[in-house]
Amino acid sequence: MKSVLEFRARKGQAPISMVSAYTHWEARFLAESPVDCVLVGDSLATVLDGEPTTFAATPEIMARHTAAVARGLGEPGQRKLIVADFPFLAARRGLAAAVDTAALLLRAGAQAVKIEGIDGHADVIAHLVESGVPVMGHLGLTPQAVHALGGYKVQGKNPVAADALLRQARALEAAGAFGLVLECVPEALGREITAAIGVPTIGIGAGAGCDGQVLVMADLLGLTSGHRPRFVREFAPAGAAARAGLAAFHAATVERSFPGAAESY
Repeated sequence: MKSVLEFRARKGQAPISMVSAYTHWEARFLAESPVDCVLVGDSLATVLDGEPTTFAATPEIMARHTAAVARGLGEPGQRKLIVADFPFLAARRGLAAAVDTAALLLRAGAQAVKIEGIDGHADVIAHLVESGVPVMGHLGLTPQAVHALGGYKVQGKNPVAADALLRQARALEAAGAFGLVLECVPEALGREITAAIGVPTIGIGAGAGCDGQVLVMADLLGLTSGHRPRFVREFAPAGAAARAGLAAFHAATVERSFPGAAESY
């Protein structure tokens, strides 16, 4: 999948796979995989840098990682679709600042941007779309609003909250969004929103009724430690392999069996 047009055309067709990645080496693996598209998420602040929230990701940081991912995915025109996150408050500083952020991310190699929420900045989303910048929405648990939400909690659990999310999803579609991420909402609500709008939904903790799914590459490969959200499934034991490899390197160094003749000049 190389364009937002292909992405949008998949609504109601084959499910869409999306992976969040932040580095050149991750992108090289993704380039060789059947995964449909890549999200350069502001979660890089927590996953890569150990920050407690995503707030530390700035437009410049997002652009640098977007460029690294783009290089890893190959030549322009041959790359998988790259969506880059608008970082904390970037959509709330007015149209000019939003345009500058979008320009920075697209020049770095993204084909689209993702913006959390819509209330209060619907005009920004519509303006970007009208300016030729494809926008993906993000509803439910929006990490940039974690303090307002009272923590990382499932959203839309009562009828009033569910109706608000459904309204926001329709507003995003009306503003021109080509798709949206639904994070941490009940499965039934994920299914309802997916059926109610004409653009694809990508779920993360939103059930199997969405049009696709996204996970962070480090999570799905088992490379993260500590608390693991309920919605994460480990698809490969890369973390265990990495720990075993580090121990083996240490042992070989101590035993002086590394480097051997084959690794020496």
